[in-house]
Amino acid sequence: MSQVRIFDTTLRDGEQSPGASMNIEEKLLVARQLERLGVDIIEAGFPIASDGDFQAVKLISREIRGCEVAGLARANRGDIDRAWEALQYAANPRIHTFIATSPIHMKFKLQKNAEEVLAEAVEAVTYARTLTNNIEFSAEDATRSEIDFLCRIFTAVIEAGATTINIPDTVGYTIPEEYGAMIRTIISRVPNIDQAVISVHCHNDLGLGTANSLAAVENGARQVECTINGIGERAGNASLEELVMSFRTRHDQLEFETNIDTTQIYPASRLVSQVTGIRVQPNKAIVGANAFAHEAGIHQDGVLKEKSTYEIMTPESVGLPQNQLVMGKHSGRHAFREKIVGLGYELSDEQVEIAFQAFKALSDKKKTVYDEDIDALIADEIIRIPHYFKLLYINVNSGSVSVPNATIQLEINNETLQGAEFGDGPVDATFKAIKRLTKTGSKLLTYEVKSITGGTDALGEVTVRIEEDGLTVMGQGAHTDIIVATARAYINALNKLEYKKHNRPRVTV
Repeated sequence: MSQVRIFDTTLRDGEQSPGASMNIEEKLLVARQLERLGVDIIEAGFPIASDGDFQAVKLISREIRGCEVAGLARANRGDIDRAWEALQYAANPRIHTFIATSPIHMKFKLQKNAEEVLAEAVEAVTYARTLTNNIEFSAEDATRSEIDFLCRIFTAVIEAGATTINIPDTVGYTIPEEYGAMIRTIISRVPNIDQAVISVHCHNDLGLGTANSLAAVENGARQVECTINGIGERAGNASLEELVMSFRTRHDQLEFETNIDTTQIYPASRLVSQVTGIRVQPNKAIVGANAFAHEAGIHQDGVLKEKSTYEIMTPESVGLPQNQLVMGKHSGRHAFREKIVGLGYELSDEQVEIAFQAFKALSDKKKTVYDEDIDALIADEIIRIPHYFKLLYINVNSGSVSVPNATIQLEINNETLQGAEFGDGPVDATFKAIKRLTKTGSKLLTYEVKSITGGTDALGEVTVRIEEDGLTVMGQGAHTDIIVATARAYINALNKLEYKKHNRPRVTV
């Protein structure tokens, strides 16, 4: 069977999803899970984009030894030098340089002609090759580029030293038959194509990211670029779990294999969902809550008699936890540690202790603590961004005959501030009080409340989305008191917004 390399770009393209920015600690947490998952290459970030991205790529390069680590760079020396400065510590560093090749991008974005683009691509690869032998070149917006020019530029960059050429469907424009034909044409017309691995990077704007990637592999591509849960710019990227399980489940038609440990797929999905705040839709293939659920009587009867009647893969094959640990107030540290490892988290002893104390406090209020409760606790206590704003306490008064009001105490820049506001209801009063103390100019776009566990003692989760100066972020908060959860969610979003203000906009490939 032919080997297909898995290039995971969750930490770069995936992080470009609106509101999904991760801090350094979160990126390292995800990178370690990707290493356990068995991906071949981790694209850790775009080092020139911000100091935070640079430091994250540098840290991952130092810490991750079981995968190649890649950093993105535009086709210029400044980007390449910055990328190498961060990547040089990796066991097997890869510089991933790119330039747009479609007529629309060259004319309107780059304002360069084809010959100028070709020269810059060759110069970038030639220079990057002086730093490392592991060079990937991407022709941005390849599927809307002229095939003659693509063949010319790929021939030139391979001659200059590129060891991987990427043919990205940057805007999710192509369809499987067309994409497969493009791969075949490039293979037949690029004379030195045997000196490089063909890679594909498909976006999901038409819902064809996975299908296009599979078509490319069937026609000669041997590296696929994808993300956990399919997150990424706009409609996202080809989904790692869908690609890998397609190879595994339909090996009769797709005679390809990967190095992925599929039992780590579900823990990776949960972790990425928690650190980004982007929930997995229930009907999402492979990792959605309904992926292995059966409600119809005919389906239930069939599954009870023989699972394969309605399940083409087993939950265990993707690491879906078969929970044997009932967590409650009598549970100890050992059981708690085993539980969080099973959920895909790798925490230090100090972090485990912080989470455990929060767990014990919650278990005094609830008869049973569910996986979702622990996810929410860890998200709230451990893997969030730095606390520019910290909630110290909140007190709310509301009723049918009183004017709702909220009193809030925050810690801002090591200073304790307190304020109170009236509102149309307790939520409105809470938002107004926080907005007054933080002096934020952000606008609330959405406010969502859900119970993530059952019963009257359920842990409630609040999700908010806010926007300021073109920056949009999502915040989450969980608590048995929904108003406290609301305050936590808003402050979490404001912290993310503050953090994101220090990050320059990223670009896509």
